[in-house]
Amino acid sequence: MLSRLSRPRVLALCALPVLALFGTAALAPLPFTLARPGVTADVLGEDDGQPVITITGAETRTTDGQLRMTTILATGPKADVRIGEVFDSWFRTDRAVMPRDAVYPTGGSEKEIEKHNLDDMKESQNVAVDAALNYLDREPGSMRVDVDLGDIGGPSAGLFLSLGIIDKLDGNGSGGDLTGGRTIAGTGTITADGKVGAVGGVSMKVQGAHRDGASVFLVPKAECRQAEAERPDGLRIVPVSTLKDAVGSLKALESGGKVPSC
Repeated sequence: MLSRLSRPRVLALCALPVLALFGTAALAPLPFTLARPGVTADVLGEDDGQPVITITGAETRTTDGQLRMTTILATGPKADVRIGEVFDSWFRTDRAVMPRDAVYPTGGSEKEIEKHNLDDMKESQNVAVDAALNYLDREPGSMRVDVDLGDIGGPSAGLFLSLGIIDKLDGNGSGGDLTGGRTIAGTGTITADGKVGAVGGVSMKVQGAHRDGASVFLVPKAECRQAEAERPDGLRIVPVSTLKDAVGSLKALESGGKVPSC
């Protein structure tokens, strides 16, 4: 024989599965990656006491200002991310929550991914040299360009490595610095013919750039609105599609010419 349950008791019994579900979710790892602003590196400067860009076989110039490539710092592919961390990151402007597969599409162990990222960086360095020399109409092989960014991986430094090579060899083309003495930051891949590609993580990168003193941020045009949406006060966002665009915008900043915006 079934006894009749009071309404409060029925509600309490119905709530138990829901509470159990939330309790399980709170303890279970979720398929997300948490990201925050990473380091920035001045490609015109040094890394661990060694120049980031070393050019031999051609005359170089002393540069002023900084060209800072930007990075993000993300939890690893095997990291346990809990629901509390996800909620906390959602409500912070200096954190981002991304699907793990979007950050680590190749899977694999942390060592395999680190090797993959370093290989990407090496390839990016070689292409950045080609892009800079093509822009300057200099023959490949006319000089040696070595790039050393330590253990920073990935292809997103390509644009800034090309800009650094151009500044060291030619400046703004009129005897001045390409930076105009400013701290310029940004991101973007590069192809040998000078096309700038999207990279991801720009909402975190603009914050890292502002933190490290940049007044201007060069961003791939496809990611301009995303960068603008998270733009800190005092940081100017400049969209670029090609290496020529980037050089032209930096020159226009110095001369007071028209500079693109989002």
